[in-house]
Amino acid sequence: MRAVIYARYSSDHQRDASIEDQIRTCRALIEQRGWTYLHAYNDRAQSGSSTLLRPGYQRMVEDARAGQFDIIVAEALDRLSRDQADIAGLYKQLVFQEIELFTLAEGEVNELHVGLKGTMNALFIKDLARKTKRGLEGRVRAGKSAGGIAYGYEVVYDFGADGKPVAGGRRIVPEQATIVQRIFEEFAGGKSPRRIAHHLNDEKIPFSRNNRPWSDTTIRGSVTRGLGILNNELYRGRLVWNRQRFIKDPTTGKRLSRVNPGAEWVTEDVPDLRIVSDELWQRVHDRMLKIRRSSATTKAQQNPFWANRRPKHLLTRCVVCNVCGGFFTSVGKDYLACGNARRQGTCSNKRGIPRGDLEGLILDGLKERLMAPELVEAFVREVHAETNRGRDHEESLRGEREKDLAKVERKLTGLIDAIADGFRAPGLQKQLDEAEASKATLLAELSAARPSPVRLHPNLAHVYRDKVSGLQEALKDPLLHDEAMDILRSLIERVEMQPSDGGYEITLVGEIAHMISLSTGKSGQEADHIPSSVKVVARAGLEPATQGL
Repeated sequence: MRAVIYARYSSDHQRDASIEDQIRTCRALIEQRGWTYLHAYNDRAQSGSSTLLRPGYQRMVEDARAGQFDIIVAEALDRLSRDQADIAGLYKQLVFQEIELFTLAEGEVNELHVGLKGTMNALFIKDLARKTKRGLEGRVRAGKSAGGIAYGYEVVYDFGADGKPVAGGRRIVPEQATIVQRIFEEFAGGKSPRRIAHHLNDEKIPFSRNNRPWSDTTIRGSVTRGLGILNNELYRGRLVWNRQRFIKDPTTGKRLSRVNPGAEWVTEDVPDLRIVSDELWQRVHDRMLKIRRSSATTKAQQNPFWANRRPKHLLTRCVVCNVCGGFFTSVGKDYLACGNARRQGTCSNKRGIPRGDLEGLILDGLKERLMAPELVEAFVREVHAETNRGRDHEESLRGEREKDLAKVERKLTGLIDAIADGFRAPGLQKQLDEAEASKATLLAELSAARPSPVRLHPNLAHVYRDKVSGLQEALKDPLLHDEAMDILRSLIERVEMQPSDGGYEITLVGEIAHMISLSTGKSGQEADHIPSSVKVVARAGLEPATQGL
């Protein structure tokens, strides 16, 4: 049986070597059972409460669907997941693929293990969360921080009377406290959070130890959640905890925050951590209240766009500023501009570009330039030549494996004949076991299907162009829009924006593998990671210019 191992450790007080320990003990079991070990999947410092954000687990599931192994071995069921639904789903998938699941703790896993252990693991997670919350509340009521470090403070390492470390100690950093007071004074005086952030970045004042720049949201934050410099009550000498709780989205596995009722908040006075006076705090929040009650804010609240899912545009998170390396973001209704320039003031590229014009250029580049016929023909020739070289090497290795298999089979025949003739010698059984294991390994390698030869037609570019044109039309159809958008986005690796002569020099980098997949209807793995780019210059009128591959 072809066996793989899954190993994981969470971030709570486990060491990185735990992965190697799990693999070692699982390999010992595999050897003891006479299975053929292939490889191990692992996830380091990953919680067991969700599988969606674990790349090792996801690769294992994909390989299981492809039938690449016969059994999964793990230290215990909770290494795979502590979520009952995840364990049940994995077990169903493995049963469908006729793949077994074996753990050192439970042995061969069946429906009973999935039900009982899944329930126990889910209860463990819930109980752990309850105990953790109880401990954090006790720390806050003692005037200590429940975690995290706000700007203006540093961690204090202290020990109790029993000699054990006391967590949650904080003290004021005078230099940063001066910046906090300045932010409060400037906002109370009429400056906007964006303008304050720009000035701090211009003066090279870092927001954090890793020199992360200031942004308007860093300063403004959220009044409801108590986030941002202007809403952190610790600056007025009050420690507020349990404003919000976090739950995991079962679809994405990501944590989402939910605001708790005010009655559940825990508040303690910590006068030794005060940075701003009550009078200054009140002036700041009087201005914030005035802004919230303004006609512009009231009008926006009557149309809560944030409550609806924002549409994904063709170029969302694809357009990159060549000046600072940041992403272009929406500015106003129909414009794109460098987010770092607008929000942080850390980039000199303040020029915007109409979204519709840029999307038109990109769609034109996708259709007419990225797959120019003469360039595609040269690419096809190179792919065929490189693929054939790889096939020759694979055939050579396969021939060597077949020779090794024949040699092992002859050895096995000789050993079996010797035993049948009554010959006995020390180590004879060990030689027989080793030969059997070698034979199993070689048979597994030779049983892999031969890769099919690559055949890319020289007319690839013409077929591709027709399909992109069809996708452009599909974008106008509400029923086909989302699917067409996803396909077109898969063709774009990035769009680089370089300011030039009052306009932009635009470099479109597309992904060849996806283009070939679109043109042929088959996987483009043979061309994976071979990018092509086209350059379009946007000046007055946004005229298209020369191209290149």
